[in-house]
Amino acid sequence: MTHFGLICPATTGHLNTMLPLGKELQQRGHRVTLVGILDAQPSTLAAGIEFRAIGKSEFPQGGMTQFFTELGQLSGLAALRHTIAWIRSIATIFLQEAPQAIKEAGIEALLVDQISPEGGSVAEFLGIPFVTVCSAVVLNRDINIPPFNTPWNYSPSTLARLRNRFGYSLLSRAGQPVTEVINEYRRKWNLSPHSNPNDRYSQLAQISQQPAELEFPRENLPKCFHFTGPYHNATTRKPISFPFEKLTGKPLIYASMGTILNRLLPVFKSIAEACNGLDAQLVISLGGSASPEVLPNLPGNPIVVGYAPQLELLQKATLTITHAGLNTTLESLSNGVPIVAIPIINDQPGVAARIVWTGAGEIVPLKRLSVPKLRDAIQKVLIEDGYKQNALRLQAAIQRAGGVSRAADIVEQAVSTRQPVLA
Repeated sequence: MTHFGLICPATTGHLNTMLPLGKELQQRGHRVTLVGILDAQPSTLAAGIEFRAIGKSEFPQGGMTQFFTELGQLSGLAALRHTIAWIRSIATIFLQEAPQAIKEAGIEALLVDQISPEGGSVAEFLGIPFVTVCSAVVLNRDINIPPFNTPWNYSPSTLARLRNRFGYSLLSRAGQPVTEVINEYRRKWNLSPHSNPNDRYSQLAQISQQPAELEFPRENLPKCFHFTGPYHNATTRKPISFPFEKLTGKPLIYASMGTILNRLLPVFKSIAEACNGLDAQLVISLGGSASPEVLPNLPGNPIVVGYAPQLELLQKATLTITHAGLNTTLESLSNGVPIVAIPIINDQPGVAARIVWTGAGEIVPLKRLSVPKLRDAIQKVLIEDGYKQNALRLQAAIQRAGGVSRAADIVEQAVSTRQPVLA
């Protein structure tokens, strides 16, 4: 059996992808350890997976809370730059400390989140195999596909490719600090510098929790790239209490804006106002950092909770209103639930663009958010049957994709053979 190490950001969305995959490997007899900053420790241990801390002095417990507090005040390019600065800081610590921690733990192979660009270089330096895991929207650059952080629709036209090229140029410029620190260590380790972000990903296997049907038409992915569908597993999450007795039996609208937007309270107020008067019941999850008491007397008297048992509620939902984080999007579509997206930052605009492209929902950009526009989008998705049918089509695609079991099969084959696993 193999001792696998997991490397991913210490955020709910990424842990909720990597921990189920680690748990699947653990149940197959492998040993699994997550290597990360202290913010990831509680969720990792609660999932029954070993934890190895790095960056204890630079990133004490609660560092992610500060990051999200700052990020929640930003949008657009400013938010992207802030995120990249944080990624660079984390990458620097990993490059400094992870090799020794991995050696001491006896880890033999790595599963590296695509959002952790330094992980592959650490594996190369140590001479151990690694597999890239796409927990967010697929980041592989392709001039035919809009950059992940844009709300641009897919188009095969020459003008669209020029637009994409310009977007990638801006993205490269913003991400230069991360590239520089990675290449600094690669030179120190006698590894050739990376000239393209695609160089960071595994040549053995790259796995995405998207189904292929939720991705724009791609023709230039590596032959070892696999769309496996999501890895969601309630057993790797802490139990959350919820007043299920307050559900009335009316169509359920579930609203979650993740862990970043929970301080932008006007958004939740707009959601409540837009749903008021509909023949439906609204449940609002604040994402943990805000208390329900800060939103008293909302129109329509929705159920407001700090955290919600999302997987259970989505089994009952008719519509999801979300920031278009990939996990909430996939969990909704896994239940055949259409979506109204209010994307904010990072890959959320790209996920929202794919929701609209597939016909499984509508988008209301934050800068254009108003109660009338949001109400129109909600009513449109609730009334027009095509949205539900497309959500059910994607649900079927997710069920066919294989999920965590197929992903673990690919990981095991890649590590045992050390040969590319071809799609």
